[in-house]
Amino acid sequence: MKHKNNPTYFILGLLSILFSGCDSSFLDREPLDQLSTSGSLSSTNELRLYLNQFYQGLPSHPAFTGGNGIAFDDAKTDNMIFTTVDNRLNGQMTVSNATAIDEYKQIRSVNFFIKQSVHAKGNQADINQYLGEAYFFRAWHYFTLVKKYGDVSWVNTLLNSEDESTYLERDSRVVIVDSILSDLDRSINLLKVQANNSTMRVHRDVALSLKSRVALYEGTWQRYHKLKNTPFFTATITEDKIKSYLTQARDAAKEIIDGNRWRIYSTGKYNDDYRNMFNTADLSNNGEVMLYRKHNPAENIGHGVSKYLSTGGGDIGLTQSLVGDYLTYDGKPFTGALQTEIQKIYGQDMRPSVRDPRLAQTAVLPQAPLRPDAVAANFPPINQSGFNRSTTGYPLYKYVEYTNMAATTDDGMSAAPVIYFRYAEVLLNYAEALAELQEDPTKIIEALRPLRARINMPDMDFDREYNASVEYPFSTLSKYIQAVRRERRVEMVAEGTRLQDIFRWAAADQLIVGKRPLGILFTGSNIVQENTTTGFYKDNLLYYDTAPTGKSINFYLTGNPGDATRYMDPYKSVLPNGYRFRTDRDYLLPIQQRMIELTNGKWKQNPNW
Repeated sequence: MKHKNNPTYFILGLLSILFSGCDSSFLDREPLDQLSTSGSLSSTNELRLYLNQFYQGLPSHPAFTGGNGIAFDDAKTDNMIFTTVDNRLNGQMTVSNATAIDEYKQIRSVNFFIKQSVHAKGNQADINQYLGEAYFFRAWHYFTLVKKYGDVSWVNTLLNSEDESTYLERDSRVVIVDSILSDLDRSINLLKVQANNSTMRVHRDVALSLKSRVALYEGTWQRYHKLKNTPFFTATITEDKIKSYLTQARDAAKEIIDGNRWRIYSTGKYNDDYRNMFNTADLSNNGEVMLYRKHNPAENIGHGVSKYLSTGGGDIGLTQSLVGDYLTYDGKPFTGALQTEIQKIYGQDMRPSVRDPRLAQTAVLPQAPLRPDAVAANFPPINQSGFNRSTTGYPLYKYVEYTNMAATTDDGMSAAPVIYFRYAEVLLNYAEALAELQEDPTKIIEALRPLRARINMPDMDFDREYNASVEYPFSTLSKYIQAVRRERRVEMVAEGTRLQDIFRWAAADQLIVGKRPLGILFTGSNIVQENTTTGFYKDNLLYYDTAPTGKSINFYLTGNPGDATRYMDPYKSVLPNGYRFRTDRDYLLPIQQRMIELTNGKWKQNPNW
């Protein structure tokens, strides 16, 4: 049976693309080769202009507190929280929350480009470069689809909307990932080699980096979901196939390392270099950053991150789980009596003389500069409201442009860059692949040495760093895998990777289910003494356990009255039993019912939705 055709018309001019009409299906459109201007995509300049749309579509930073964007994406994980509970972590999503699968619009545009690019005239190296970018972006969008939905349909040609072949079944995620890796191999062979990010375009090492990311993702996804027997691994997957993904991840990363074109950014300022990479607008001279988005608020290309974080609150906060995962400065787990003793004085547990210096460059320390005319108070704004409030007492500092008045006071004036690919991730991918393949652990130490050297910390020592506490979520893992997972977490915090790390490790049962994110130590620290009519919080006192007449409880702590130590417990009243994430359902998103209908039932709903 033919489905009703309600096409979207694509009109390609020499300098822009205009979309009009409405969609009845992700494939239900007139072919893009019906052009309004003959000879389009006939020059390298037209190829470049066409591809610009895909760069513009890459993720950005949020415009406001609570918004979507890389800087705040970890608030949907165990790393950070907003005031509002995340629906997905709490198992509250329904099929009605399913969104349109817009990635296929981008994929069809890429397919059109690939078909039309054969007509382009000009320097062949430039034509190859742009064709390599196209394969990269097709891989990028399919990888996004796999992370969201698992099995999807692989479409690499322009299909006629009147053809029954547009009713495509979902291909296995293994088929999709193998096709993504094949596209990336094509991209790698076509793209130019660069030793810097000056072109602001995809180059060979960026494609290699994405290949390493994709292969590591799929190898670990299949391994751990199969180990835990979730509904989300491919039934026919073998250990040899899993190892082939991990091997590809290792080899792609190693090729970048061996190229010796990139380095970990370091000027010898152990307490500044890591942070400065994320609040410096122009990274063109940064040898670690392989691809990033440069903002220019003067041309209305900016975001709002610095404005909201420069209050010391931002209605966001790092969790105790994350802060506790940073090692001590001498490379040991921060646990037990040591942790309790140091946390008696607020802020001491974040000091670079005590902990991994990345912590003090990620969280706000007392008296840290927030704006040109302001520094952080001695205690966190846990008694405030709106974007002035810190949800956990550990405010986020990464990305704050504290020397830029406009960025910290005005909407849309933040120019902190979005980093898509950097050399640190390449090293982390390589180290994790080595650990998963059970290869020589000294290679892991060597790979991650530059990350430790940047902050003047000792090399990784798997025995010294191993956290054997039964309360530590990964205490049953090998010491090698535990170490590289921790290093990845603290190095990549607030860069949009944590949720998918949790998902590919099938670790929501350990990190999310039944858990509540906690904040700073309150009872048992000097902060409790500030909650008086003469203390720091005198203008808006915190009431917990009980409240005086005319007042309401506005603050929550772990444990019970009389306990010697009690931590901030922001979600205690709304999540009495912790997050209700469903490990048999919530690792993948639901499919719109409309999508199932438009494919004549060939697309099936994801498990247990």
